[in-house]
Amino acid sequence: MIHVVFNESDLNLFQEVFSLDPELQGELVLVRDDYAVGPLADIDTVEGATARREWWRQVLSATPYGGGALAAVDDAATVAAICERMKEDQEEQVWIWMGQNQHDVMGYYWLIPQLKDFCDRVQVLYMNNLPFINDKGQLFYPAWLSEIPAKEFRKAKKLARPVTLSEFEIDPDEFNRMKSENSLVRILEGGKKILGQPLDYFDKEILRQCTGDSQKATRVLQHALQRMKVRTGDAFLMYRTRELLRNGALQTNGDPDRSWKDLDVKLPGGSSATLSDTEEESSKQA
Repeated sequence: MIHVVFNESDLNLFQEVFSLDPELQGELVLVRDDYAVGPLADIDTVEGATARREWWRQVLSATPYGGGALAAVDDAATVAAICERMKEDQEEQVWIWMGQNQHDVMGYYWLIPQLKDFCDRVQVLYMNNLPFINDKGQLFYPAWLSEIPAKEFRKAKKLARPVTLSEFEIDPDEFNRMKSENSLVRILEGGKKILGQPLDYFDKEILRQCTGDSQKATRVLQHALQRMKVRTGDAFLMYRTRELLRNGALQTNGDPDRSWKDLDVKLPGGSSATLSDTEEESSKQA
């Protein structure tokens, strides 16, 4: 059994799941790229793949991740290894795990046409509008697999179903549509429906956390990730924060190219003093 997930945080989660339910134990594979952002045009050609990597290089250059994160991404090699396993072992199955978010669904859309030769051995588990019990015993609807307690995956595994022949035909068309549209941001509208958005789609979430007083950019980022209804990655949000500095929608004291830890941001026209975390929380409560 090969389990495919789309978030690094899911790796540790599934190790715990495996220890609780030995029947689920298998090889754990991570699709690393975030296909919900960035260019997709001609992604299946050398030129298109290169253009996408260069876009990510620009995004990551302003983050602590740097080039190391980009070097770790080789999803094509990951899928090639899966296909080789499937050819060698006719009993092997692939289980694709998806949370109800654009990151996982876009990863699924990218992956599924490459598994068509094994259509009778591919299962999908999509946590779409499904209730679970959290650690406090409360009912909730998770958007991400990492929000589900490990013990709840005993129930989740019952949701496994084969990817249908119709899905193997139609879902690649959805990815082709998005490649043609080539919006740089994509969000989940519901079910598996993806809607393209402009590059500045998440800017309002960043600006909503800013005031006329300077705050550490890392704090703004943390608040945005905690409060936004549609989440994206921290690297992309920081990339957009620096773009807001460049176009004057935000200001900073000093060099705008400083590291995340040292960068401060504020709305134009405010105080030049940087709020401490305690002062910032007090001002928000007031």
